[in-house]
Amino acid sequence: VQLQASGGGLVQAAGSLRPSCAASGSIFNINVFSWYRQAPGKQRDLVATITTPGSTNYADSVKGRFTISRDNAKNTLFLQMNNLKPEDTAVYYCYAGGRTNLYRAFRSWGQGTLVTVSS
Repeated sequence: VQLQASGGGLVQAAGSLRPSCAASGSIFNINVFSWYRQAPGKQRDLVATITTPGSTNYADSVKGRFTISRDNAKNTLFLQMNNLKPEDTAVYYCYAGGRTNLYRAFRSWGQGTLVTVSS
């Protein structure tokens, strides 16, 4: 299963971006779909997760500003990012965990999309 992230870019503080991540390949289901981010010199941290039933979880630093969503028919993940701050600057990675069939699981990472927020 391959993940292709896009939609990053340069934005001023308080602006918005909506990166997306499209999954392709042999997909039976995606149970967990997540966004992570990694700032220069720092570890990769979880930003938000959405599971198959549609439940969501967010890092405290983005609650109230970011919204994660998914299009199950297109196996695509989105991250609506509002009121962006310079500290949100990072490479954003998508992650998917699920099954290619009833008997085989997969875990895949996207290549990352750069988000830069200027002050």
